[in-house]
Amino acid sequence: QVQLVESGGGLVQAGGSLRLSCAVAASGRAFSWYAMAWFRQSPGKEREFVAGISWSDGSKYADSVKGRFTISRDNAKNTVYLQMNSLKPEDTAVYYCAARGGSLGYSRTAYDNWGRGTQVTVSS
Repeated sequence: QVQLVESGGGLVQAGGSLRLSCAVAASGRAFSWYAMAWFRQSPGKEREFVAGISWSDGSKYADSVKGRFTISRDNAKNTVYLQMNSLKPEDTAVYYCAARGGSLGYSRTAYDNWGRGTQVTVSS
């Protein structure tokens, strides 16, 4: 069982950058045991996979953010990050941090631990 808290969201102009952080409080299992991911959801749309990271699978990205976003994790600090560059208005969404034991998943149903989300708004 883990507790996830996102931070770093805000309002930014198109072409700008933001870095999201997800602080993880794990009980029982070590943070390194979990695969971590970022999802996003905008009004009227389904929550979608953005990026994920694990020891066995490395880093994976949705096609829409490849080359612009970078996911990383610091196991010593129990924190996962999402560096977002060259932001576009279509990146506007609530961004959620998620965790699951073992291998990396790409669907919402694969994850059973979620943060409450942080709003990212990109203006044109």
